[in-house]
Amino acid sequence: MREREINFIQHNEAAWNKQALEENEWSKAVSTDLINDAKAGKWEVHLTPKPLNKEWLGDVKGKKILCLASAGGQQAPVLAAAGASVVVFDISGEQLKQDEKVAERDGLSLKTVQGDMRDLSVFEDETFDIIFHPISNHYVENVNPVWRETYRVLKKGGALLASFFNPVVFVADRNPQDIKDGIIRPKYTLPYADIKDLDQNQINRKLENNEALVFGHTFSDLIGGQLRAGFLIADFIEEMQPNPRFLIDEYLPTFIATKAVKPDH
Repeated sequence: MREREINFIQHNEAAWNKQALEENEWSKAVSTDLINDAKAGKWEVHLTPKPLNKEWLGDVKGKKILCLASAGGQQAPVLAAAGASVVVFDISGEQLKQDEKVAERDGLSLKTVQGDMRDLSVFEDETFDIIFHPISNHYVENVNPVWRETYRVLKKGGALLASFFNPVVFVADRNPQDIKDGIIRPKYTLPYADIKDLDQNQINRKLENNEALVFGHTFSDLIGGQLRAGFLIADFIEEMQPNPRFLIDEYLPTFIATKAVKPDH
């Protein structure tokens, strides 16, 4: 199966449906106790492993928040319990069911919409106060449509809170022996894509195992793309990977998050 024959969106939808049904890390719904705490004003959400600085969100009560590619019954229900008007948009119907389950169980008002993060045409211009977009843009080949669409559906003065991996994580050979020997051996150039950089056996293995296909973007697209869409970067954080998967994770922060603001004039 050649690159052009792989519909990575359909495949990744199926891969995340599988994750949700297995209730893996990003597909395990939060507890009623946690929701009750959020209703009482004690809550936190995550763009990166550490809790997000609430100054990035401000007072969420009454705010219209789009949780973009962020289903799984975790962040969106907490924001809804804290008083926000929340819409969850995700490619995976099973992930969205996790949010619906929490909402029904705990009496929350939130809306779920299934779709591709690169196409938000279901929403009108200037609909949302905040877009909450935790690490997920490595599941699409081109992030620039994501930035353009989020800019369009944000109100003037609204904020896009997004996180992603430092693209350096995609560069090294993943040979287990190199990792064991403490060797980082550059193999892939950026932008990276499973569908073009892995050999056919590796691709087939991912397809057969229903593992998501991923892409590594350049900073020109991850940061520059936001600026070209019209955003202003108001804040930026880097964070170490608490559970290193790659050798490079032990040496530099590989989680990145940006607060980008749509100018109010």
